[in-house]
Amino acid sequence: MTDRILVVDDDPRLIRLVSEVLRAVGLQVLAATSGEQALEMLALEQPDLMLLDIMLAEGIDGYRVCQRLREFSDLPVIMLSAKAREAEMLRGFDVGADDYMTKPFSAKELVARVRAVLKRARRPEEIVTTALCCGELEIDFARHTVTMRGATVECTPTEYALLRLLALNANKVILHQDLLTAVWGPEYRDDVDYLRAYIRHLRRKLEADPANPRYILTTPGVGYMLACPG
Repeated sequence: MTDRILVVDDDPRLIRLVSEVLRAVGLQVLAATSGEQALEMLALEQPDLMLLDIMLAEGIDGYRVCQRLREFSDLPVIMLSAKAREAEMLRGFDVGADDYMTKPFSAKELVARVRAVLKRARRPEEIVTTALCCGELEIDFARHTVTMRGATVECTPTEYALLRLLALNANKVILHQDLLTAVWGPEYRDDVDYLRAYIRHLRRKLEADPANPRYILTTPGVGYMLACPG
């Protein structure tokens, strides 16, 4: 079955350009020009992925669309923005985005990121162990649930994939390139700043003091490790 991509942007030229690029590689494209229209189409059309512009001219913005989507769906979302600031990226992760692209972007990058997010969303997972208890952090691999101090931690599919990889290699440092390749795909292997942003975001969800983490530790210039007692 052909994957269907919902493109949400108030610029008809960008919608036309993105649609041509995606259709050229065999994907189906739906389009919405406002947040309200996007939410209606999400419910009616049930696409496989949404490309969502943050700054929509009318009605609710992309952050709010993603936030409302997460109330009923784990549909993969790639946010689009003309801003490259880390704060914008982290805010997107806060509301449940799976990836973030800065305009302008090339057709090659667009296709690579769409394919990578679709692959992550449907990747079958080999269950090596049923669960991990790491201090106050618990990860149930069978149910895809994360709890910290008994409270559920909401994770996007990408956040969960990153945490799962760290957990399955607990107390071992994983190289930046290996994390990026395994979670996002080989085309991301040099995006270390992108990985750092995701790690900061996970720490905000898991650590009592993100500035002094107990669980997700950094080996400067090398990689990251999930530290578990015992």
